[in-house]
Amino acid sequence: MSFIIRNTLRRVPLRAHARFYASAKPDLLSKYSEQLQKKALELGVGSVDELKEKLLSDIAEKKKAMNSVDPLAELEEYERKQAEELKQRKLKDQGSDKIRDAIDASTPKTPYKTLSSYLDLEKVKALPKSELQYIWRARFANQDRSLHATIDAAQFAGIFANAFKNPSFVLPLPRDGQGYEIHFVQWAFVGPNTTHCMLTSLAEYKLHKEYAKPHTTLMFHQELVADTGIVLMNGRVEEDVPLSMDEAQLLLLNVQRFYGGTPESETSQRKLQMLRAFTQGDESFTMDLLIEEAALMD
Repeated sequence: MSFIIRNTLRRVPLRAHARFYASAKPDLLSKYSEQLQKKALELGVGSVDELKEKLLSDIAEKKKAMNSVDPLAELEEYERKQAEELKQRKLKDQGSDKIRDAIDASTPKTPYKTLSSYLDLEKVKALPKSELQYIWRARFANQDRSLHATIDAAQFAGIFANAFKNPSFVLPLPRDGQGYEIHFVQWAFVGPNTTHCMLTSLAEYKLHKEYAKPHTTLMFHQELVADTGIVLMNGRVEEDVPLSMDEAQLLLLNVQRFYGGTPESETSQRKLQMLRAFTQGDESFTMDLLIEEAALMD
């Protein structure tokens, strides 16, 4: 069931992985001995053993070169351009496009809300699933810029597992034929039954770091999983951001599509691979591929 309702950038260094086979079966070496000897002569070495040593040296050099590659250089360029654009907008103070101030570091942190902040758990845990879903929708029906949903526990388990392994990501948002605005996704596991997903303009995150204000925060409540088999979600899109509800829902749709994929789906596997590549700092992650994958409505 879709959870979209109609109503910290950590850089991970590239890890190069190489698998080396120290030996081979004698018959295999014998089978290719003539080709190996020919290759040795081409490379100016006198024997197959010397050829092995040369190839191992070449592999080491290539591995060293790979480790010097910055797989997120393209993302850095996106960040740099957006940060500069937002600085200029802030100077011009252009209405809704202006940069929001950072969170005041001295402001005391308020406790996170659990499901009991919204519902009487003892009263609702015995209700039929359909009635609980109705009550949850009604709870937020008249709140502007709110998001809410009920999610099957099995579906959320997959999202949770992928979020735990890949706690940050980036998502593109098309902007009226003017290219793409990049948004930073962060997951926080704030309590035993509460998980948060926060979305922030990547440009604002670059300016304010950990004190950047998320424009959208989702809270996933898992207190009733054992009794009802569902997770309840509520969230809000801030009013002081130039982001429509349709745009927010498009971002959330891609959060679901990238984090909630199933092993049976080829398209889901591509998206999960992009999550892993971003987390690992792998050079296979590129902004062009991300934009292409995010645009596919599968």
